[in-house]
Amino acid sequence: MPENFAKYTPTEFMICVCARLIEDRSTVFIGYGMPQLAAILAQKLYAPNMCQVYEFGAIGPRVATPFVRFAMADSRNSYKSVSWKTMNPVMGLSSLGLIDYGFLGAAQIDPYGNINSTMIGDEYEKPKRRFPGSGGGNAVASLCWRTVIAMEQEKRRFVNKLDFMTSPGYLDGGDARERAGLPRGTGPYRVVTSMALFDFGEVSKKMRLIATAPGVTTKDVLDNMQFEPLVASEVETLEPPNKKELKLLREGIDPDRVIIGRV
Repeated sequence: MPENFAKYTPTEFMICVCARLIEDRSTVFIGYGMPQLAAILAQKLYAPNMCQVYEFGAIGPRVATPFVRFAMADSRNSYKSVSWKTMNPVMGLSSLGLIDYGFLGAAQIDPYGNINSTMIGDEYEKPKRRFPGSGGGNAVASLCWRTVIAMEQEKRRFVNKLDFMTSPGYLDGGDARERAGLPRGTGPYRVVTSMALFDFGEVSKKMRLIATAPGVTTKDVLDNMQFEPLVASEVETLEPPNKKELKLLREGIDPDRVIIGRV
C-alpha cells in the first residue's frame, strides 16, 4: 500500500467511528450519506448480523457495493432484503420499539442533543439558509432506542440555542423527554464529530466529552463549541481509521469518493 494510504479525511474518520458503535444483531435505521456508509462498513467488518432498515421500505438488505450515488430507493439498496414494505410500516417499527439505533446528521446541535436540520436564521419564512428538514429524522430521534448524531465539529454548529428544533434530543435536560410523552429510555446516545466523541450525562442529560480524535486536545474541541459540555474524568483517544477500513471505503464502498472525499 502507498505510504500515504493511512491518511484520512474527517468524513472517513467519522464513518469509521460510527461503524464501530454498531453492535452485531442490532437493528439500525439508515439514512443517506455517512450513515449508510457506516452501516455497510459495520456489516462487512464488525456486525455481520445487523439488520439495516431503510425509510423507503427495505428491511434487512445486504446492500450491494459500491453504494448508490444520490439515491436511496434503488434495487442495490434492497439486495437480499428479508422484507420490502413502504414508509408507514417502517416508521411503525420505530413506534413499536423494534429499532435499536438511528443515525442522523444535523446543521446544529444544542447541549441536550436537540438538532436542527431545517433552517439557519431568525425568521422561518425568510431564512438565511434552508435545509431539507426532518424527512424521517423526527421519528428516528423520537422513537429509536439509541440515536447517533454525526456532524463536523464547528463552533457555528454546536450552539446554545437552535435556530429551529427539527428533532428532539433531551429537550431541556433531566426527564423532560419523558414528560413530553416520548418513550422512556430512548434518545441521543452518541455524538460523533470530526474531532471527538460525546455521550450524555446520566442525570442532567447534557452532552459530555468522552474521547478525542488522534492529535486533538480537549481544548481544541471546546474551542469549537459555543457551549461548554460536561467532560469525562478521563478523556480517551479514539483509534484512527485502520488500513482495512480505509481500503473497504475507498475501493469497495465509495470508490468515487462521493461521500468520503479525497485525501
